[in-house]
Amino acid sequence: SSGINAEWPLRPGVKMEVDYSDTVDKVIPECETLAAEKKLNEAIDKLLVLEKQTRGAGDAISSSKVLVCIVALCYKVQDWTLLKEHITSLCKKRGHFKLAVTKMVQRCCEMVPEIEDKERKMDLIEVLRTVTEGKIYVENERARVTRTLAAIYEKDDVPEKAAKVLQELQVETFGTMEKKEKVEFILEQMRLCFETKDYIRTQIISKKISIKYFEGADTEELKLRYYRQMIDLNLHHKEYLAVSKNYHEIYNTTSVKEEEQKWKQALQRVVLYLILAEYNNEQSDMLARIKTDTNLAKLPYYQNVLMCFDTAELLNWSILKKVYSQHLKSETGEPASPLDKEENWDVLQMRVVEHNIRVLAKYYTRISMQHFADLLHLDSKEAEKRLCEQVVKDTVTAKIDRLDGIISFTKQKDTEQILNAWSGNLNSVMDLIGNVNHLITKERMVHQVS
Repeated sequence: SSGINAEWPLRPGVKMEVDYSDTVDKVIPECETLAAEKKLNEAIDKLLVLEKQTRGAGDAISSSKVLVCIVALCYKVQDWTLLKEHITSLCKKRGHFKLAVTKMVQRCCEMVPEIEDKERKMDLIEVLRTVTEGKIYVENERARVTRTLAAIYEKDDVPEKAAKVLQELQVETFGTMEKKEKVEFILEQMRLCFETKDYIRTQIISKKISIKYFEGADTEELKLRYYRQMIDLNLHHKEYLAVSKNYHEIYNTTSVKEEEQKWKQALQRVVLYLILAEYNNEQSDMLARIKTDTNLAKLPYYQNVLMCFDTAELLNWSILKKVYSQHLKSETGEPASPLDKEENWDVLQMRVVEHNIRVLAKYYTRISMQHFADLLHLDSKEAEKRLCEQVVKDTVTAKIDRLDGIISFTKQKDTEQILNAWSGNLNSVMDLIGNVNHLITKERMVHQVS
């Protein structure tokens, strides 16, 4: 249903002059009898005359019944050519009622899933898409038959066509479509774009869904679908922090929280993708929030590895991999863990090195390059490269004196800071001199009195 009031003729300024409801109720059964006797053309001609009369008299409801009867009779006798001709011609009638056209299109949409012949089904869909193009009052019906067409294309193993026809629909602008149906359409658009490797368009379409919608009741299934699709998209772009956030949303879903196995799997993925993510304020903030989760105590290995990255201590990569390599991989029957892939162990090793660089920057102001490299368990060239990457990302502040082989972690002050510090020091000195002068004067006065 498109939410149209049947009492509203949808043709402003037209008043019903004659009520043809009794005539229509009498003529329709007669025409159905004629069609059954294989006199379809005679029945259609009779109904077309009545349609013109109801349209001229402004009787929208009777006109709707006549239009629905015409397409129903053509469908009943399986005259597909006549059906398509009348759908097209009736939609082009001058001064037609929007309500009548809407009811006819809705009846035709009901026919689509009943048709078994693929070619005939696609012909009917194309006719419906043509007559509904640009008509706001039948935008919902156009969207639904287009979705059916996309499903046919996908079944025929041409997902590119399916994605293309579905992208034509801007369902977020449809005023009469329910929010749930809109979200379902957008999720389907995202899925098809992702499968056709149109990742940029997938990202754009995903922004059409407001995540506030998932706070409402009866939205959990769509919420889980949305975040799983976002996980696939973010994994493609290797945005591990975004993936961790997506899993955290899944973890906080009521249906997931009710099943221990599901929330454990979700929380494990939250932790693993969080430690694989690049360090920044957002990642640090999320790490601080996740470590306070009481459920993390039920996953000791995941809790321990998370705490390793929250502690200002150097990590030994060889020991860390030896201790956690088996425990952080997925068990039989579980969804794949990111650490099932060897390439992600390389990413984790890089995160360990970056963590160690931040720790060294915290404890040292000056350190030799050789000692720095030894603490990172890297050669000097690789250690310098990693340090430079962190400086560029503004994670640490450092300067390298290559001649002396010294790294300085002291942040260079600008002129204004130096002058402010000098001014502050001068004021402190003057205050001290004033206090000393006061004490000397006091001592002299005491001495004179005595």
